[in-house]
Amino acid sequence: MLCRLVAAAFLVTGVAQAALPEPVAQLMQAARIPQEAAGVIVLRGEAVLVSHNAGQSMSPASTMKLFTTLTALEQLGPAFRGRTELRSDAEVVDGVLMGDLILRGGADADLNADALTHMLEALRNQGIRRIQGDLVIDRLLFTPSRPALGQPPFDEYPWAYYNVIPDAALVNTNLLKVTMRSTADQVSLVMQPEMDKVGIRSDMQLSDTPCATWENGWRTPSYARQGDRIEVILHGAFPKDCTKATSINVLDSQDYLARLLLAAWHKLGGSLNGEVREATSSAAQPTRLLAEHVSRSLPEILRDTNKLSDNTLARTIFLSLGSLEADPMLGSKPLPPDAGGASTPMRAETAIRAWLRQHNIDGNGLVLDNGSGLSRSERATPAQLAGVLQAGLKSLWMPEFLASLPIAATDGTMRRRLQDSPAAQRARLKTGSLKGVIAIAGYVTDANNQPCIVVAILNDEHVANGAGRAVLDTLVDWVARNN
Repeated sequence: MLCRLVAAAFLVTGVAQAALPEPVAQLMQAARIPQEAAGVIVLRGEAVLVSHNAGQSMSPASTMKLFTTLTALEQLGPAFRGRTELRSDAEVVDGVLMGDLILRGGADADLNADALTHMLEALRNQGIRRIQGDLVIDRLLFTPSRPALGQPPFDEYPWAYYNVIPDAALVNTNLLKVTMRSTADQVSLVMQPEMDKVGIRSDMQLSDTPCATWENGWRTPSYARQGDRIEVILHGAFPKDCTKATSINVLDSQDYLARLLLAAWHKLGGSLNGEVREATSSAAQPTRLLAEHVSRSLPEILRDTNKLSDNTLARTIFLSLGSLEADPMLGSKPLPPDAGGASTPMRAETAIRAWLRQHNIDGNGLVLDNGSGLSRSERATPAQLAGVLQAGLKSLWMPEFLASLPIAATDGTMRRRLQDSPAAQRARLKTGSLKGVIAIAGYVTDANNQPCIVVAILNDEHVANGAGRAVLDTLVDWVARNN
């Protein structure tokens, strides 16, 4: 059925095209968005209501997350959970762990400072007060283990949360929360979480501008090393008599986790004789589990991923597809090493393409990079996205998948859209946007209460300043009123 439906979409595209609705075409013309820059498909059951460039490979922005999230739900299962473990092969003698303590990262999307503290408390509860060896960070679940190293900034905001590139032991999404309070002549700063030998200062100039416009003076923060200390430095300008808080991704992930661990361990009265270092190979000796943290189940993670269009979560799920498999007892376990030595992103792409073949969805024109859509190289066709949405309706985990999508005029990235449309509260749509790209893909109920699949992508510079969003919302509204 799915194969025939997608084939029908291509047929209509090539021969008897169902034209764009007139209100949509008019808005595109007014916004100077050429029709060749649009790819649209609207399906109701087996009927193709609209098919315009449905087979055109386009930049899908965050609608790419649908490939990642539905494949993960079906391949890993709804009971799947990431996990973080503290392990060792050393004995405990008189309160001393007589060797290394290993923190093994397991794509735990919920790992934060509180979780780390609870894991370290579990060590203290077992009588461990000193670690004789090193504290070893094992990120080897992913290959490469540090995906962010060597990556050029995606845009001019490398410090922003949406640009965080995960590794297998990402904690607190590598963010520092900074609260800035200014008077007429100085700025005071508070940084969280507490870290070992990490401070913060500002060289920002005070300005006579409204507090609400503080971001206009913000410049990319940096950090400097002074011996064994690290100092985070804020740059730019900040309004006088203003209080604002923001979160920044500025520290190297090894520095972040190492100094967070040390601060928490010392606060619990623990000591470390060795150093904090990264694992370069898996432990040669069998190790025993000392403490663990397990993430929420995959459907809960998917809701945050799709509703909020969270790129870091999407990338974590994508890499999990290439590194983990479902374990009915534990929730996840590492995949066995493959003879080809493929990278984790390559294995994730293989998993998604295999899933597409299982559902008779043509993969030609699909380009995968990180599975989040925050990429200038990723490509997909509207027909492929429609195929994924069709598969979602037939999935055993259809309720979990639908529950992850933003609801028009209600929540997520759709909470302020289509509020005066019959689509309000009746459409579930994944959104996507990049510079020169705007997209939607999901389900819209029509005037006869029949579910329709709607995919629309615009790739053109003229989609900026809300023009492209207006076109897509008009299409969704047209479907919701259509009978």
